[in-house]
Amino acid sequence: MDRQKVRKAVLPVAGWGTRFLPATKAMPKEMFPIIDKPVIQFIVEELLEAGIENAIFVTGRHKRPIEHHFDINTDLERHLEEAGKNEVLKNIREISHMVNPIYVRQKRQLGLGHAVLTAEPAVGQEPFIVSLGDIILEKGSDNLSKMLDIYNRYGRSVIALFEVPEEEVNKYGIVDVEETEEGVLKVKELVEKPSPDEAPSNLAIVGRYIFTPGIFEKLRKTKPGKGGEIQLTDAMKLLLEEEEIYAYQIEGKVYDTGNPLDYLKTVFEFALKREDIGAELREFIANLLSTQNQLIDRP
Repeated sequence: MDRQKVRKAVLPVAGWGTRFLPATKAMPKEMFPIIDKPVIQFIVEELLEAGIENAIFVTGRHKRPIEHHFDINTDLERHLEEAGKNEVLKNIREISHMVNPIYVRQKRQLGLGHAVLTAEPAVGQEPFIVSLGDIILEKGSDNLSKMLDIYNRYGRSVIALFEVPEEEVNKYGIVDVEETEEGVLKVKELVEKPSPDEAPSNLAIVGRYIFTPGIFEKLRKTKPGKGGEIQLTDAMKLLLEEEEIYAYQIEGKVYDTGNPLDYLKTVFEFALKREDIGAELREFIANLLSTQNQLIDRP
């Protein structure tokens, strides 16, 4: 049976980023740099590696820098060309043409489910990916392509999962699954932010989804929850009543850039892996820690 090809991805990036205020008053958190590349570019590059070139950004009025990043900047290109910075110029031009962007305005931030529903006119009656704009998956792990393989086999929604410590299950949507074949899981139950005693497992949804268009009908039927927000997990529960949902436990590391501490951890880890700055940064950290320890040890 032929499956409708997944051609589009939805990137919900309209949130206020309140955990990073006042920095996010003028700059979207998705544009925060991991050294010299914004978080959102990592997400787009992951989509391109999986063969997805059509990106639907669900934005707000304060998210124009995202649009500017993937647009052509003729003044900057002229400056770099005149300065003879050809490698940087090549990189800037590639960014301007790396994706086919569509920008949809979410006029009110009413939850992740509402953000996805806002993209319906641009998605149409097609299967589509949802990639959250603050989660980076380790490069080279090919997780999205493997999720697409599962969708192509079963023609049903697929979600990405990763293991979390039991004491942290109350921070995530948690899933109970059964294995149908090697590397393929079928979802039995979804629970939003359960207590450790109530959690059916320690497998958490990690911010990558492939949905059939049936999710839109369920989102319209989902009643707002806490804070008046429409929760995507609630709509997935409704979808599960009518359609199977499959899951894939991702390989490689998950980098969460959605809060200050984890963002800093991500920056440091990526920086330490860089050939141009890693060694010097490692030496700086060692010296800094040594100095701090000496101050602590002083009587």
